[in-house]
Amino acid sequence: MDGSEIRTLGGGVNHVGARAHNERLILSTIQRHGELPGMEIARLTRLTAQTVSNILKKLENDGLLLRGEPNRGRIGKPSVPMAINPDGALSFGLKIGRRSADLMVMNMRGEVLAEEQTTYRYPMPDALFRYLGAGMERLSRGLSDLQKSRICGIGIAAPAEIWSWTEALDAPASFSIWRETDIQTEVARITDLPLTIQNDGTAACRAEHLFGRGREFSDYAYFFIGSFVGGGVALASKVVMGGKGNAGAFGSLRVPGPDGAEVQLLDAASLYLLENAIIRDGLDASALWTRPQDWSAFEVQLGPWIETTARALAHAIRSIGAVMDFEAVLIGGAMPEDIRARIVARTTAALAQLDTRGLIPPPPQTARVGANARTLGAAYGPVFDRYFLQ
Repeated sequence: MDGSEIRTLGGGVNHVGARAHNERLILSTIQRHGELPGMEIARLTRLTAQTVSNILKKLENDGLLLRGEPNRGRIGKPSVPMAINPDGALSFGLKIGRRSADLMVMNMRGEVLAEEQTTYRYPMPDALFRYLGAGMERLSRGLSDLQKSRICGIGIAAPAEIWSWTEALDAPASFSIWRETDIQTEVARITDLPLTIQNDGTAACRAEHLFGRGREFSDYAYFFIGSFVGGGVALASKVVMGGKGNAGAFGSLRVPGPDGAEVQLLDAASLYLLENAIIRDGLDASALWTRPQDWSAFEVQLGPWIETTARALAHAIRSIGAVMDFEAVLIGGAMPEDIRARIVARTTAALAQLDTRGLIPPPPQTARVGANARTLGAAYGPVFDRYFLQ
């Protein structure tokens, strides 16, 4: 698909726009369900068999689909399953975190081809964008010429109003430069690749939706516990951002803090609180932000932090359960899998102790995608926006 086809989607009335929509619909169906023969695609999409056949041929010729082995053994013509071509499109993804930045290159099937990480006390724009330029060059070295030619963009996942967290990050006054920093302009100095920018919580939610447990639920809320807790919302099997991009901004929910006073969720259930506790006890907290993750040295600090986090999440879940009848609340985070499981268990117990008369709160459950959810969501953003439908 070229850019003109993508731009016509908004109207949806001319033939080119309809064709582009149907191409996206078929690609999205295969992405969601896995390899499928044409007749099954026609059934799921409600398109005619001839329309599906024509579009499949075009998508195969465009290098976006691969033809599988015919399914023989049945009466009639063998059906041929079609699958996403992993090299049909590639993209870079960058997660800008408060303590680390993760960079990866991903293919159209959602497979990570290469990735790297840098850590810092706090992110400054100049250093961060230098890292992005050099990192993209390093990750490109392992790609074939064909793969390089199929790179369709770069996605960035960044927290909203990062400059607002100067005090929590113990950053200098110069950190406020982020307020005047335009990410689009800075990336354009590095590359002419199209740019997709997402809130980091929404990016993590999209990763869970596409590669995790999103297929299990139609409507769910999602928490991602990073340096600051954030999240996302999926309704009718779509990740929702909202008109102002505030959907899933759960970090702003009001909950009881450790001392009983009302605080924002991000001040009661975020990793920076665990980091502060570790530092107060005279330990090196850098292991929180590096991979592979090993938090075995922090058990003394983890116990109280998990209890405080679980109580805050339980109050937040009760609140969102009063607004929307979600099937579940998925809890992920930049932490080892066993820590996520402990948080979910304690949150479930804490929720059971709250007054929930008049509503059935959605049950907390463990998300499948781990610490790299924000980077995965960022990296798949350009591919998703160009080739798929919500």
